[in-house]
Order: sequence, then structure tokens, then C-alpha cells
Amino acid sequence: MRLFSGSVAALALTTAVGLVSGAAAPSASAAPARRADPVTLVGSGWGHAHGMSQYGAQGAAKQGLNAGQILDFYYPGTASGRAGGSIKVLVTADTTSNVIVQHKSGLSVRSVATGKTWKLGKRGAKRWKLTPAGAKTRLWVKTTGWHAVRDIPGAAEFKGGVIRLYVPGGSALYRGKLRAVSGDTVNIVSVENYLRGVVPAEMPARWMPAAVQAQAVAARTYAIFERDNARHGYFDVWDTTQSQVYRGVAAELPESDAAIRATAGVVRTYQGKAAFTQFSSSNGGWMAAGSQPYLVTKKDPYDPATPWNPPVTLTPAQIEQQFPGIGPFTKLVITADASAGGRVTKVQIVGTGGKSTTLTGDQFRVRFGLRSTLFHAQ
Repeated sequence: MRLFSGSVAALALTTAVGLVSGAAAPSASAAPARRADPVTLVGSGWGHAHGMSQYGAQGAAKQGLNAGQILDFYYPGTASGRAGGSIKVLVTADTTSNVIVQHKSGLSVRSVATGKTWKLGKRGAKRWKLTPAGAKTRLWVKTTGWHAVRDIPGAAEFKGGVIRLYVPGGSALYRGKLRAVSGDTVNIVSVENYLRGVVPAEMPARWMPAAVQAQAVAARTYAIFERDNARHGYFDVWDTTQSQVYRGVAAELPESDAAIRATAGVVRTYQGKAAFTQFSSSNGGWMAAGSQPYLVTKKDPYDPATPWNPPVTLTPAQIEQQFPGIGPFTKLVITADASAGGRVTKVQIVGTGGKSTTLTGDQFRVRFGLRSTLFHAQ
């Protein structure tokens, strides 16, 4: 059953699915109806679809667009600008309260509070450790065992080129400084070196150069926007998809390094400030409106809009497990915005006796792990 309502400019498509095929409404004396059929959802896209589609950027580059043209398409109303500096990245893999690094030539430790620096050149040193100790940070050295060296006022950080950080289960290399603060590990690194660990983690470095350059600008701008607007205290960004994926030196590749150099310092601005340049893997052929004027809804001719393979099937048991209050599941009522390519805006989950609950399309996507909100019932 399809019901249409609303103006031509914002046409809503509502579909009810999950009803037992051919079942009539039972009378008061009739036996209870059997459980509804599973619901199969067919869709395309992967991610929130705000701003740049990465697969779309690749498609646009294949059609001859340069990085600036790609960014103009995905962030309409923004302009090219310049920004830089450093960024403070929370290293989430380090779940301990210590910062442990490998000994190396040129390594030093610095008090953030006073600026005083000590060179770390002890004979036989294998590793160094910073441990919070109240208003101070204790420095340790490992030779045959761990030995306390000194207490440093306030927070402290290691510096000295590329540093190997030990985390539970392994280690990783980072450029810049590694700071111990509030029981966390924070990597302070230049924006350009930060990008070397981000761009190839977010997009295949061997894609079309124009696409990788567009990704470099979007990632640079996104980081600077977060640095300048978010208030996380002692760090600016996470090293996960909560901000952008950052893997340090291990991620660096020549092709992405080249894209970063080709766009060095370039950002997208709106009203003179860094824009909120969100991006996702694929928008399924339609960009979704976001929180900023330049994050718009429009058809994307560059995204391949590859269908989900396979489609997603939700059983009544899966649905009832998520929403036990509705009783036995009977149907989903899916409302989509036809003016946005059919992107789902609302899903009503209906059970027996008229009991129901309603989620936004994005809430429903997250609840069931769907790739996007661009879907419909088969």
C-alpha cells in the first residue's frame, strides 16, 4: 500500500510492509493471526551522505573534474582558503594511564607547564614511561627493570621525531609529540603530518589523484573545524570515526603524501572560517542535507549508487527483540522523502493492538546496522 501526501516540493512516500499476505482483519472470536512475514530492505549508499561522497569523488575524477571542482560540487557555497598549525589527537588504542615509548637517539621529555626539557640518554635504556602522579608526572626508565627517574611538574610529553608508542597488544609509530595528560595519551602533530595518517585510512591512496586531493582538503578542513569549534579539553580530535580515522606513520603511502603536498594548507571556508566538511563512503546517488547551509540535498551523478548486496532481511524476532513493548510485530510503516531520492525520514514499527514506536530514518539505520537511510521494502 502506498499513500502520497505533501506538496510536490517535498513529496512523502509512505509504505506499510510486514503484513501477512492476504490476511483479513480478525473478528473478536477469530484465532490470533500468525506472526508477520520477514521484511526485506533494498538500498544503496554507505554512511550519513552529508557532504562529499568518496565514491562520488572518484567518479567525478574519472570524468575529468579536478579537486577544486569536486569540492565545489559537494560543498556548494564554500570557498578555497588556507589554514594550518598543529592538532591534538586522542590515541584511543592506549587504554592504560601510562605513556610508554621505545628508547631512541634524540628522544627528550618536556614539562608542558614549565617548558623545561630533559634529554633522555641513559645507557642501557630500552623504554621510557610517563605516569600521572597527582599534580606531577613521574618519568620512568626501563633497563633490566623499571626505575623512577624524576617527577615533572604538570603534564609531560615525549618528543624526538618518529616515536614508537607501546599500547596494549602492540605498538605504533607517531610523528610529533606524545603527551601524558589526565590518564590519556595525546599525539600533538602538525596538521600536514596528521593528514599523512588520515587520508590513506579514509580513502584508497591509489584512487584518481584528483579524488585523493579532494579527500586531503576535506580531511584538513574537517580537522581544523573540530579544533576551532569542539571543546574536548586537552585534545581536538579522536583517532577513530568519531572524528576521522588516524593511524599514524603505519598508514602513510607515497600517493596520499603526494596529494597532501599538492594541496598543502588548502581548506574550504564558509564566511571566512573552516567549513564542516563531512564526508562518507557513498551517498547512493543522493546527497543528504546536514547541519550547515552548504550540506545540501541534491542528486549526485558521480556516485555509482551500488545496491546493497545482499539486501537486508529483518525477521519479526529481530524487530521484537529491539522493541519488546509493541508485542508481536505486524508491520513497518516507512515514510520517505521523494524529493531526496527516496531517503527514509521516518519508520513506524507496529505491533498487535495498535501498539507502536516511531524512529527517524537515521535512528532506524543505526538500530539495525543499515548502511544508509536510502532504502525501501522489497
